[in-house]
Amino acid sequence: MLRSLVGSEMCIRDRPKPVEYVLSREAAKMSGLIKDLLEDQPEGEAVIPVPNVAARTLHYVLEYMEHHYNNRANPIEKPLRNKIEEVISDWDKQFLFTDLVKNHDEKQHETLIDVIMAANFLNVKELLDLTCACVASMIRNKTPEQIRALFNIENDFTPEEESKIKEENQWCEEM
Repeated sequence: MLRSLVGSEMCIRDRPKPVEYVLSREAAKMSGLIKDLLEDQPEGEAVIPVPNVAARTLHYVLEYMEHHYNNRANPIEKPLRNKIEEVISDWDKQFLFTDLVKNHDEKQHETLIDVIMAANFLNVKELLDLTCACVASMIRNKTPEQIRALFNIENDFTPEEESKIKEENQWCEEM
């Protein structure tokens, strides 16, 4: 839940085991969802439940919001033409490659995927852009088989279907 402790501080609780986080109101407004919910609340105490995000994941989202609310990240180019590490700040590199992609090992990306889902749910656009760009960087120059292995995706296409898809999307190989 998100609750104002004083005029400019916010508190977020996760359920079923309530965990409280303190976050500035300005940082909380980086989330489109929370910003909309805060508009319906008077200044002072505001209680906003965040049941769809685990406490561990919420911690990372709030850490990002608290850091970037008054220190906005530069927009990430789309499509991403370089490795993500080349276009983001040192703080964002540390944030991504310490815990979200554990020790910069792209096979250990479970937390990254959880943060993507949370950023999407909470509508934290800058964090969603950063984390999705990280995934784009991870799959860059990989074959479909390598991507399936990286993300544990089962190939449910028949050889005929796969051949047809490759033929229809041959232009992708030319990029």
